[in-house]
Amino acid sequence: MERGSEFWRFSLSFYRINGVPPSCIALQDLHGLDVNIMLFALWLASKGRAISALDIQQADELVRDWRVESVVALRSVRRYLRDPPPAFAGDAVVALRDRIKAAELESERLQQEALFALRPPEAWGRAEEPLRAAELNLDACAQNIGSVFDDGSRQALLGAFHALVAARAP
Repeated sequence: MERGSEFWRFSLSFYRINGVPPSCIALQDLHGLDVNIMLFALWLASKGRAISALDIQQADELVRDWRVESVVALRSVRRYLRDPPPAFAGDAVVALRDRIKAAELESERLQQEALFALRPPEAWGRAEEPLRAAELNLDACAQNIGSVFDDGSRQALLGAFHALVAARAP
């Protein structure tokens, strides 16, 4: 799964950082956040671009149908198969769940590729120092969904962002 755009590779690296997966899942499940949109906002921040809630909304509108009909639908089936009815338990269901998980991940990659192709990073928002851009972009994501991110998740994401950006600095 290392193929794909620079944005996809950023997302894979970012998601591997300790504390990121539970923070993303919590924001997704508790607030309805599209994690791919948030990752897009953070990738743009890594490029020194601060974007607005309107930018987030426009990107979100582009991928909304795909997210609902593909990503969320596959996620729902995958989660259902964690604890299937007793008549369907067994290795075959585990194998099916693994295939659906792979399809869900590929569906997310395709969503990210669509976002990546919208326009080059420098055409988004305004120039800002990457850590400040990350703070502003997380705020824009929260504003877009009409929520406030809990401080623990926010700090975990910003800490991970800082670590990733620092590791990639020349």
